[in-house]
Amino acid sequence: MTVVVTINVEGRYRGFLGSAMLEIAPGVYTSPMITSGIRDRIWETLTAWHSELGNGTIVMTWRDPEAVAEQRIRTLGEAPREIVDADGVYLVKYH
Repeated sequence: MTVVVTINVEGRYRGFLGSAMLEIAPGVYTSPMITSGIRDRIWETLTAWHSELGNGTIVMTWRDPEAVAEQRIRTLGEAPREIVDADGVYLVKYH
């Protein structure tokens, strides 16, 4: 399951992500069977747009057996919380 969350981004992200994933709540997109190649291409597009536009925050997460807690996380922009690895478990650090 791949999940993408967008916060305060331009409308183009919504249209693009909605064409490849199901928007289950405003700014929250999921896809249960997306391939790693498609996921990487989506991330490349999001990264390019974010470097051009510079607004908002984007978080992508998916199951990865080789990652900490078997969950991979990518972020663009200023995350409202910091995610830290504490001996193989992800924790959220509030500022």
